[in-house]
Amino acid sequence: MRQLLAGIADDLQAYAQLYELLQQQFQAALRHKAAELAAAAEAISSLVDVMQQRRALRVALVQRLVGPSGNMLQAFALLKNAAREKMEADWKTLELAVLECKRLSKRNGDLLVEQYSIMQRVLHGEEQIYAPA
Repeated sequence: MRQLLAGIADDLQAYAQLYELLQQQFQAALRHKAAELAAAAEAISSLVDVMQQRRALRVALVQRLVGPSGNMLQAFALLKNAAREKMEADWKTLELAVLECKRLSKRNGDLLVEQYSIMQRVLHGEEQIYAPA
């Protein structure tokens, strides 16, 4: 249970870092700073790898605590009231952080795709300058 709770605390910190990295990535993309964009992408990738490992461990720990089809709420039910309430609140905070980082990641991806599309049109011209009659 301690490992499970520590992993959630670590992920709360990691998502705060991910949020900042996604903001840096966005700013680098807006300014067309390739080196900064590459550095942000590398940092994001490394952080997400660590977070994915923690998630896999969390799933294994929950299964060990409450069975193969167990979930976080069932694991939290094993805690006493005050500890359970804190962990449920931390879990909800973590879920919100995940959603926000997904939103930022999509925003960044959309910006990069749009920039790529514009660059392709600039370099190769429009496919159809005039609409067919």
